[in-house]
Amino acid sequence: MPFVTDENLGYRASETPLPPGSALRFDDAYARAHLPLAAPDHPDVIREDAARGYAMGLHAMRWSLVIPVSWEALSASPAFQALEAELRVSPIAAKLAWAMETRRRSVLHATLCGGLGQGPAPDASAWRPALKAVPPFTAMLRGLFSGNVNLGRFYLKLYPEDRDGNAAQAVQRALGRPETALYLMGWHMLTDHLDAAETAWLAGCLARWRDRDILRLEVRELHLMGVRDDLALDSEVAERLSLG
Repeated sequence: MPFVTDENLGYRASETPLPPGSALRFDDAYARAHLPLAAPDHPDVIREDAARGYAMGLHAMRWSLVIPVSWEALSASPAFQALEAELRVSPIAAKLAWAMETRRRSVLHATLCGGLGQGPAPDASAWRPALKAVPPFTAMLRGLFSGNVNLGRFYLKLYPEDRDGNAAQAVQRALGRPETALYLMGWHMLTDHLDAAETAWLAGCLARWRDRDILRLEVRELHLMGVRDDLALDSEVAERLSLG
């Protein structure tokens, strides 16, 4: 099964720069949206940002169309088990928010179409016939990944099937949404900054796992998900929309 390659996706260009001797420190995006939920007593928490609508990591309901990821399937993957085992004995293990991983197991997803509005759920009735014209597709989760925004959060990367082009973008086009090139499943997060030695270990881990296959997905439906925080701890699924 051919998948879209990095040459046609945005992952390599969006990786966290971790030059030798550097130390990973949270950026404002992470301190505003994630740190208040993972480590609310951390001194660098941005408690409120009225301009962006955040208060201790919470905000008004925001809607997206997402690809759901089953925790049962993910946790059964030998590659995922190996990565998880490596992280548990790693130099950064004490700074990972393990309790947050447990809390998020039922809401794992990769965002396909973001920015669908705030407040009440958008009307999805017009999307159903458009999605019926798009066949289900296969995707591969790979990783580990750390981006150049939300420094402190780690992801798995979704690679869509290459079916005469990017299958995920075919969905976006069918719905009249912008075509994107990053589809990330949020996973682990830090509770404190890393020092230089911890950052050096992380850089090696990211390099070792960058291209490792973790889980093959069969994408047959999308979820219209609303969230009141960027970790989807307070979330709901308004619609389940089938492809094909």
